[in-house]
Amino acid sequence: MSERFPVPPRIQERALINRWEEYSRLYRESLENRDDFWATQARLFLTWDRDFSQTSSCDYRTGTIEWFSDGQLNVSKNCIDRHLVSRGEKPAILWEGNELGERKTITYRELHSEVCRFANMLTNLGVSKGDRVIIYLPMIPELAYSMLACARIGAVHSVVFAGFSAESLGNRIEDCQAKVVITANEGLRGPKTIPLKSICDEAVLDAQSVKAVVVVRRTSNRTEMKSGRDFWSEELLATASPECAPVVLDAEDPLFILYTSGSTGKPKGLVHTQAGYLLYTAFTHKFVFDYHEDDIYCCVADCGWITGHSYIVYGPLANGATTVMFESTPTYPDPGRYWEMIDRLGVTSFYTAPTAIRALEKEGEIWPEKYSLESLRILGSVGEPINEDAWLWYYNHVGHRRCTIVDTWWQTETGGILISPLPGVTETKPGSATFPLFGIDPVLIDDNGKEVSTTPGKGRLCIRDSWPGQSRTVFGDHDRFFDTYFREIPGMYLTGDAAERDSDGYFWIRGRVDDVLNVSGHRLGTAEIESAIDHCELVVEAAVVGIPHEVKGTGIYAFCIASREIRSVEEAEFEVKNTVRKVIGPFAAPDHVQFVTGLPKTRSGKIMRRILRKIASGDLESLGDISTLADSAVVEEIVSGRKR
Repeated sequence: MSERFPVPPRIQERALINRWEEYSRLYRESLENRDDFWATQARLFLTWDRDFSQTSSCDYRTGTIEWFSDGQLNVSKNCIDRHLVSRGEKPAILWEGNELGERKTITYRELHSEVCRFANMLTNLGVSKGDRVIIYLPMIPELAYSMLACARIGAVHSVVFAGFSAESLGNRIEDCQAKVVITANEGLRGPKTIPLKSICDEAVLDAQSVKAVVVVRRTSNRTEMKSGRDFWSEELLATASPECAPVVLDAEDPLFILYTSGSTGKPKGLVHTQAGYLLYTAFTHKFVFDYHEDDIYCCVADCGWITGHSYIVYGPLANGATTVMFESTPTYPDPGRYWEMIDRLGVTSFYTAPTAIRALEKEGEIWPEKYSLESLRILGSVGEPINEDAWLWYYNHVGHRRCTIVDTWWQTETGGILISPLPGVTETKPGSATFPLFGIDPVLIDDNGKEVSTTPGKGRLCIRDSWPGQSRTVFGDHDRFFDTYFREIPGMYLTGDAAERDSDGYFWIRGRVDDVLNVSGHRLGTAEIESAIDHCELVVEAAVVGIPHEVKGTGIYAFCIASREIRSVEEAEFEVKNTVRKVIGPFAAPDHVQFVTGLPKTRSGKIMRRILRKIASGDLESLGDISTLADSAVVEEIVSGRKR
């Protein structure tokens, strides 16, 4: 679809950037004088304990990325302390609990006290600068307190999504050698109760590095506690001082590790550092969401993912914003949950994923039409490319054609948004992320490794030159970082995504070019899922591919070779799905499991996933040449047994 939607006049009138000429001039300057541009922004957006003299030192030939390296600051101080004089009584966090009516307002002054208490609690447990702290919590205020407390004392946090299994949690604890784990006795998500402490107990069973497990009491249910290791947070906090001086840190000291799926089985612990990351999240939050002082900003992501880090906690709080933290689900207790909250709080900017939009679209426009939604100005989309139907439903029935949709493209690795409309200047096209933000130079690379300079054009999406929010390394494995992102295309950051640039210069993201699936906005490596299936004793070999899914965007289809005769296919399929639930988490369970006698392999033993993808998605007319397969007969058998 090439229809363009103009900027609504009411948005343009008060936008921070409201003329295309202004965007073009600033964008050009940001590329031509990159260091000067970012040095200016760094001094505008951040409060420094020691100013920097060098803006950047980046070399993609070695994967070396440094920004403001001789500067010093504290992220927690930038997100809280500096706001106390002018914004002390302003709401910092509006927490919306799982149950309708369960809510809490935390002012900047209250946030300061809570974060200081958490910081002192961690210090009293022996945590100091550079130590790793795993945070395995639901979307409750204590999650933000824990993150900011780590930042305050220079500890490195690693938030693990509270839907991950004990094995996934344990792997992350082991990889980063966490000293302390912060969890809750239970998590609440819609009608479900998640036994977080029990999962954590299993995960830390053999974790030699863990000295303490701090447990936040989320429910009143009985909880098993191990003496000497497990501590209730309320008891530790009762004796912790509400004052804690922020530790002055180097700009390139690590802030957090966040694990993300790769094309190989082992998740990557991506490291983000202090100053560059905070600058980039604050900068992009301000301009992409056209942030004004009186806005109520609401991102309904989870802090277990990068979106929650960047656009619930760090970016908004650095800007002194009021940010909403949402614990529940879009449809609990009914599909009007988001819309009721938007009206009650007067939300001005709303940021969610296409998966949620599609799920709510299926419930019908009757739900958003029950509410006025008049406060909304900006509607954001994140996690995967949004399809045209969902974009139009969002625009018409939530935004009432009065809001700008910012379809944002970015990654865990990028730290913040790279390609997105700017609300006051960009005419939007449904499904297009539109144009790069300041300082971002996207490049399309063809199959021969050459730059595609034509418009229109398509290829693998790369980014030329660095930006402050870029991840610095993979924890403990810089070679993997370099090999994954920089080795193949010298001088470029390889995103792993395919993209198209249309005749108007708009960018369209076309999905992954590697074996990574985007399921409901969660990145999952096919190798990771296959490795989980290997834990099932019924399966001797498995191959996983993605298929189109009307709600999740991408579904998971698993082809499995049984280790023995199967008496009940239904029970065997359940066993495979349940194994993945236990090893990774419920969100990674396959939608379809098909048992086969063999997989299509080349004579060298390589699985032909291209063929499996076509079969799984029902594209049976264009399987291509199968004569190179070691046993082409397996294709016919797989086709005949395909799950509809």
